Amino acid sequence: MSCTVPAAPAPPALKDLPKVADDLKTQLEGFKPSNLKNADTQEKVVLPSAEDVAAEKTEKALIEGIERFDTSKLKHTLTQEKNPLPDKEAVQLEKTHQTLLNGVEHFDKSTMKHTETEEKVVLPDKEVIEQEKGQKNLISGIENFDNSKLKHAETLEKNPLPTKEIIDQEKSA
Repeated sequence: MSCTVPAAPAPPALKDLPKVADDLKTQLEGFKPSNLKNADTQEKVVLPSAEDVAAEKTEKALIEGIERFDTSKLKHTLTQEKNPLPDKEAVQLEKTHQTLLNGVEHFDKSTMKHTETEEKVVLPDKEVIEQEKGQKNLISGIENFDNSKLKHAETLEKNPLPTKEIIDQEKSA
């Protein structure tokens, strides 16, 4: 068995090649790579951080866990409706409430008399507030005093009363 390799196509003839303009040809021949400016290349592709990768893995594992969940392990339960329809009393109460709201909403304000409002609440000034704070701090200090921090002390009388003999001496002098 013999294999024949097809012949490669012949290169195009010089006359078939495209013509280059003379001014472009002289520019290409006079090109010097040293005339080019240096440019720093900045890569625009930003790789995700380790936290992003970890979060994505966690999310993927969660989704896979949901997809592979075995529903045969679930227990059957009966659903109980906890929202029954209202009874007659609740409906009547709602109607009464609605009637009251309508009365308030459609009230004729022109039948009202004008009155002046007088504020009687007087707030304490800064000095009174500071005085109250001082009293509260004093009271809390007394209430929260810790007797266990006190040291035992012996009382010595430095000014004893004079004896009977000393009093008699002073009288006679």
